[in-house]
Amino acid sequence: MVRNFAFPPIGRMPANRDAAEALCMKVETYKNISRITINPGEYYATEEPAVISTLLGSCVAACLYDPGRHMIGMNHFMLSNPRYSRELPNYLTEAGRYGIQAMELLINDMMSRGARRNSLRAKVFGGASIISNRQEAGNFCCVGMVNCRFIREFLETERIPLEAEDLGGAFGRVIHFSNGDYAVHRRTIDPKRSTNLARRDRDCWQRSIEKQADALTSVELWS
Repeated sequence: MVRNFAFPPIGRMPANRDAAEALCMKVETYKNISRITINPGEYYATEEPAVISTLLGSCVAACLYDPGRHMIGMNHFMLSNPRYSRELPNYLTEAGRYGIQAMELLINDMMSRGARRNSLRAKVFGGASIISNRQEAGNFCCVGMVNCRFIREFLETERIPLEAEDLGGAFGRVIHFSNGDYAVHRRTIDPKRSTNLARRDRDCWQRSIEKQADALTSVELWS
C-alpha cells in the first residue's frame, strides 16, 4: 500500500500496483515478487511477497515488520526545520512532529492491514552527513544527525524494538527490504552520487521549510 506524506506530510497516494505505476513509481517484478521503490516523503506496506527499496542520503528510512502477520513496511523522511533544538528530545520539537506523523502513518497503515503494534520490530537506515560545503549548507548540514537522533528516540519512546541500524556516516545508501526473511540488504554509493543526493535532500528540506512558512502566513486570525 503506497502513501505519500511529503515534507511536511500531505494527502495520500493510491494503494495498488497499477496506480503506483501510473504515478511513475518504479515497480518491477521478478519471479512473482514485486519490488517497489519509494522516494522521499513516501511509504509502502504490504503482506504480499515483495521487496521495498529506496535511496537514502540525509533522510532516514524505518523498516518495520510484524513477523506474526508476515507484513513489512518502509518510509522515507527527514525532519525539516530552520532551527533544531539541542536540549529537547527531537520528538518534542516542531521538527519532530513531521517525523512522528511519518512514523504513525506507516504504523497505522500496517495496523489497518492486520499488524499488531506490540508485535512490530524495526531496522533503521540513513541519516548520512554528505554535505561537502557545510558553511553554505547552514542548518541543513546537521539534518542527518537530527534524523538519526529522532528515529532512535521515537522507537525507544514507543517501545518498538530496534533490531538493527545503519545510521550516520558520510555516504549514501541503497537499501532493499524483503518480507521473505525480513532482511535488509544495503549498498553504499560512491561519493560523486552522494553529492547529487545531498543536492536532492537539501532541495526537499528547503521546499518543506517554504511550505511551512506559507502555511503559517495563510492562517487567518479571529478576534
